[in-house]
Amino acid sequence: MTAVVASDQDRSELLESLRRRMAETSGKMAGKASGAMSGNVAPAGDLLPESESQLPLPHWLVEALPVPLPRGSVAVLSGARSLLLSMVAAVTAAGGNAAIVGQPDIGLLAAAEMGADLSRLAVIPDPGTDPVEVAAVLVDGMDLVVLGLGGRRVPPTRARSVVARARNKGCTLLVTDGDWDAVPTRLEARVCGYDITTGGRGAPTPGFGRISGVRLRVSGVCAGRRVSGRARTG
Repeated sequence: MTAVVASDQDRSELLESLRRRMAETSGKMAGKASGAMSGNVAPAGDLLPESESQLPLPHWLVEALPVPLPRGSVAVLSGARSLLLSMVAAVTAAGGNAAIVGQPDIGLLAAAEMGADLSRLAVIPDPGTDPVEVAAVLVDGMDLVVLGLGGRRVPPTRARSVVARARNKGCTLLVTDGDWDAVPTRLEARVCGYDITTGGRGAPTPGFGRISGVRLRVSGVCAGRRVSGRARTG
């Protein structure tokens, strides 16, 4: 796992470092990748094969969506973070590389418990004043980028540029904590219950037991088609 913090002063250095690392992973077009930023993301032959046109997703989400989520698409997520963490877990567990930008309080322990391979995850909690630019660079060498906008709204012209880049590189971009125009997939997740293990105590008792799963209600649209259903994530 890689973590990078950027101040305004070193933002240009961060972007240049990212560009160098993404240039190294441009072998993706030839089926190679060397990881992100410091090399702590698993070196591989390790980006997902380009023949895989659909993003790996947790089984419960596959069942909830009316159509698969194609690689290279952009989606806006809101609500419970269990949704985006489970997607990060599915991609890294399948052998792909992912990055999380602008989410300083993201729960990596929860991602690991969902099966995420943290050696394939780069984390940039503070991308500086322009997280979109950082994410756009990462798109060149990742299978999945999660972008926290911190309440920002991305202008349509810039959004179109990043969408085109993500599509060209086959990297899926998940946007949260902000607004991104003209996105055909928008998903909201709300916690509607918990699964409790009692450790042999019998029926669950208030104040005892361990949360073993979260039940979510997922709603919104996927590729313009309505999504509405319940699901469970570990």
